[in-house]
Amino acid sequence: MTVLHSARLTLRPPRAGDLMAFHAIMRDARAMRYWSTLPHATPEVTEAWMAGMLAGGPACLDLVIEKDGALIGKAGSTRLPEIGYILHPDHWGHGYATEAMQTLIAHLWANTDWPALTADIDPQNLASLRVLQKLGFVETGRAARTFCLGGVWTDSLYLSLQRPS
Repeated sequence: MTVLHSARLTLRPPRAGDLMAFHAIMRDARAMRYWSTLPHATPEVTEAWMAGMLAGGPACLDLVIEKDGALIGKAGSTRLPEIGYILHPDHWGHGYATEAMQTLIAHLWANTDWPALTADIDPQNLASLRVLQKLGFVETGRAARTFCLGGVWTDSLYLSLQRPS
């Protein structure tokens, strides 16, 4: 069981009891603005989404982000080497995404042999772009109209972080 600690955060595996805290994030239109699905209308939608996290698998490392014992988001991947994160908007702007991802990336470099990690974000998500650039990710490509959510097409910006030598 992977549990990681940073100065202010704990990253731990998800558990079924996290449902309502995750639903509070996943139903929030601000949090979901640049996510690959629409906001979750019901806890049942969030529960189905969480099933993938709980099932895990060899290319999965999805971890809950806790601050002072409260779930504030998630960081990781259901299909490594692509990684990502989401935080409840009440916790934006405090450096938590950067701190969580630094901790996760250090763990991945120490425990996998992936030559690089990747990320796929909406190019309009400037806050996430800044976080990823701060972590050392560089743009590797773009694609138009990769997700259609609620009848609106969004584009993708692809980034990569090479394993340190």
